[in-house]
Amino acid sequence: MAYDRNRISPARDTETGLRRAKRNRFIIVIGASAGGVEPLKQIVRDLPADLPAAVFIVLHVGQVSYLPEILDRVATLKTSVAKNGATCKAGNIYVAPPGFHLLLHDDHMMLRRGPRENLARPAIDPLFRSAALSYGASVIGVLLSGSLSDGTAGLRAIKAVGGLTVVQHPKDTLVPSMVESALHYVEIDHCLPAAELGGLLAKLAAEPAGETLAAPPGVRLEAAIAALEHSTMKNEDRLGELSVFTCPECHGPLWEIEDGDMLRYRCHTGHAFTADAVMEAQAIEADEILWSLLRSHQQRAEFARRMAEREKTQHRSQLASEFGRRAKEYEADAALIERILESRRVQATDDGAVGEEGKHKEGKG
Repeated sequence: MAYDRNRISPARDTETGLRRAKRNRFIIVIGASAGGVEPLKQIVRDLPADLPAAVFIVLHVGQVSYLPEILDRVATLKTSVAKNGATCKAGNIYVAPPGFHLLLHDDHMMLRRGPRENLARPAIDPLFRSAALSYGASVIGVLLSGSLSDGTAGLRAIKAVGGLTVVQHPKDTLVPSMVESALHYVEIDHCLPAAELGGLLAKLAAEPAGETLAAPPGVRLEAAIAALEHSTMKNEDRLGELSVFTCPECHGPLWEIEDGDMLRYRCHTGHAFTADAVMEAQAIEADEILWSLLRSHQQRAEFARRMAEREKTQHRSQLASEFGRRAKEYEADAALIERILESRRVQATDDGAVGEEGKHKEGKG
């Protein structure tokens, strides 16, 4: 199950599974992050038992996810963890497991440990891109509450091939950043509160799909990277221009991609970021460096104080004085770093930051 890079439109030559019986919008892909669990529960609760579509969900999660069980308790449709190689069936909800990108290819699901995108795996963009490539205008892409901007590039791909784009209304979200990004960079077809999305999706899924359009250049390559079919980006595969910045994940060079009026980045090993994800990753890295420096200076100060005390007991006053001076310098350095960390904490609180997106706790980025 490989992505044929020579095809310029979604595969339509295999009349199997869902595609044989359906010409409606039979694929619904949903992405969520911080604050996304409650709207997901609301949506699946409102989806009818006879929904003529398969639903695929990515929520940024940590090492363990209870989302399938949470949704199965409220959904009328069968909800399960997506399985590699399994056939997609209408009337089912499939949830991406922790640590794997969920991809769609022809009528099957693929789970891959491809490079993280926007600090996440599973990430929303890989699912959305792969759905656009395999199902074209039959796809409905849905983006819910979350921080940063994962999902925007994927929604652009869905819209480009003729699919429909839907977002939760930003005033209805706990964290509006993801949907605000989509509203800024994507032509959105529907923007509604979560309480109205289930009924809307049921209505849209029953309608005939429009014409599938050719996918934009680069979408298939990015899908192949997520599927681990490209281990590195070669010169002939580059999606943009080489930038002066380095990848926050692996510290390799970043390619700068102009996706319409949206700026994105990829490194040669495949890690992908929107501009705000790069800034978030840099902030996380800076915090880690500062905390490491703080510990280092605190330990050096403590060590110098102990050496000063030891030299005093040995009646070596000059050495004791030198160690005492060094201890005060290290303490001053540590105090400066503490002030920097405190100012960053206050700034993050003032900006309404959600906090440590890179840890990807379930429902919290």
